[in-house]
Amino acid sequence: MALLLSGYAAAGLIGGSIPVHAGWRPPERGVRIFVESNGVHTGIVVPARAAGVDWSDLVRPSDLRDPRYARYPWRSFGWGERTFYLETPTWSDVRPGTVLAAAFGSDRTLMHVDQVPAPALGSDVRTVLLRPEEYRRLAAFLRASFAPGGKRLPGYGANDAFYEAVGRYSGVVTCNAWTGAALRYAGVRMGAWTPFPVTVLGWLP
Repeated sequence: MALLLSGYAAAGLIGGSIPVHAGWRPPERGVRIFVESNGVHTGIVVPARAAGVDWSDLVRPSDLRDPRYARYPWRSFGWGERTFYLETPTWSDVRPGTVLAAAFGSDRTLMHVDQVPAPALGSDVRTVLLRPEEYRRLAAFLRASFAPGGKRLPGYGANDAFYEAVGRYSGVVTCNAWTGAALRYAGVRMGAWTPFPVTVLGWLP
């Protein structure tokens, strides 16, 4: 098992070091987004409204326990395995069986959306400036991750909710690989395979 985990870690770091869109550079002006990490999971934070994209038709105030949080100007999107999301509201709730089950593969995935103020920049948060057309591509990727007509589930608190998603989660297609794929789809310089937070954040200023 130790050898398998070591090989997985090495492959992830190698895959994360191979650049895609190597010539990309941020514009001087554009749409600002954030990429954040809690040490294990990464997510993408975007404006509630920008460049012709308005999230209120997809992520509605009525989806929240307290609709007043919809006044916050930012939306944080993350993708992950359903059981892991619902049964681990904090890292103290993580169980080895839940992690292993997700790593071996699951078609039951969710989008997690928080209504938030602007994140504070730090070692676990990066800011990225996108051209309007790049941002619209990113938004299209995020929207396509939601299951059409999928159910909404209550979130952890008053300002978040879960939504049924598309895609198969596995040790290859992790939440961080999803974040990297979203940024590559937008056209941002990113690693070819980003299974870990460091393989995502390492490419961002």
